Amino acid sequence: MTVIDKIAWIRLAHGAILSSRSRGKDVHYLPGGKREAGESDLDTLVREIREELSVTIDPNSAAFVGAFEAQAHGHPDGTVVRMRCYTADYRGVLRPAHEIEEITWLAYADRHRVSPVDQIIFDHLHRADQLR
Repeated sequence: MTVIDKIAWIRLAHGAILSSRSRGKDVHYLPGGKREAGESDLDTLVREIREELSVTIDPNSAAFVGAFEAQAHGHPDGTVVRMRCYTADYRGVLRPAHEIEEITWLAYADRHRVSPVDQIIFDHLHRADQLR
């Protein structure tokens, strides 16, 4: 089994969750990305969100939401993505950058538009009455 180690930002507002879509992709993903060698969870979160969404995460406000695992979208069977998720405050104006083509707010009804691991996260947040 191959494991892809990722960190994701959970940003909720009015019962919806911030999501992004990379150029050429057919599904939306929670903002975040792969950890680089030697990075902590928060180092990865701050770097990835700055690169993808042009905002600065406040690491002092970060709170762990949970760890989730599923078959990695678009990868061979047996490739699993393990996603550690955090909420956090930010400074700046959200706008897509680098490989991100679109950012959008999704509701639970949009669950079919996201990757398998994000679907599990959507279910978790919906059960907790945070995603409508």
